[in-house]
Amino acid sequence: MDPAMDPAMTRHPRPTRTVLRLGAASLVIGAVALAAPASAHVTVTPSTTAAGAYAVLEFSVAHGCEDSPTTEITISIPEGVNAVSPTRTALWEVEKETEQLDPPVADAHGNEVVERVASVTYRTDTPLPDGYRDTFQLSLQLPEAEGDTLVFPTIQTCEDGESAWIEVPQDGQDVDELELPAPSFVITEAGEGGHHDAAIAATSHEDEDEGETGADHDGAEPLTVAALVAGLLGTVLGGAALVRQRRRT
Repeated sequence: MDPAMDPAMTRHPRPTRTVLRLGAASLVIGAVALAAPASAHVTVTPSTTAAGAYAVLEFSVAHGCEDSPTTEITISIPEGVNAVSPTRTALWEVEKETEQLDPPVADAHGNEVVERVASVTYRTDTPLPDGYRDTFQLSLQLPEAEGDTLVFPTIQTCEDGESAWIEVPQDGQDVDELELPAPSFVITEAGEGGHHDAAIAATSHEDEDEGETGADHDGAEPLTVAALVAGLLGTVLGGAALVRQRRRT
C-alpha cells in the first residue's frame, strides 16, 4: 500500500515516536517521504556559517502537508551541537528534548557537559494554514568543523498527515533532486562573519575612528588659530574703515 494512503499516517504522532524517527533518519542515507512533495521546502537560514561562531538559525515553513495546516515542527539537532536556545513565539509552545552524552565533553570554558539537546519541537493549538509562512529561530554555537555540512532533519506534522524533511543527498546527488530534503548548510572558515571576529573588527574600527579624529583635531588646530587671527584682523580693518567713513561725513 502507498504510505501516503495509509490511514495510520494521519494520526498525530507522540513526541517520543517523532524523536525516534528523527534518530533513525540520521542513520539512513536518503529517506522515504511520508507525504507527497510540496512546491516549497522547509529551509534554514543561518546568521553566520563561520566555524565556532555563535549563530541564529531561522527555519522557514511556507506550506502545510499538501493542503493540511501545520500543527507541529520537530527539528533534530546534529551531533557536535550541544546547547540550543529556541526563540519563544506567541502562537507556539516550545519543548527541548535532551539526551545523555557518553562520554561527556568539555565546553569552551572547560566545564563538563553530560547531556545535549537532541531536538526542539514547536506545537500550536492555532494551526498554520497551508500557504502561510512562519519561522522558528534557534540560537547555538557552530562546531569547529570547517567544510562539514550541518543537517537538521525536520518532521512537519499537520492536521492531516505529516512531511518528513529528512532526505540527504547521496554521493554525487544534487539536493534539488530530492523531494523532501533536510534543511542544511555548510560550515565555512572561521572568521567569515563570526561573532568574535565581528567584535574584534568593531573594536578595530573604533580605534581607527579615534585615531582619525585625533589626527583631524591636531591638524585642525593650526587652521583654527589662523582663522581666528584672520577674523580679528578683519574686524580691525573693518573698524578702521568705519572710522574713516565717519570722518569724511
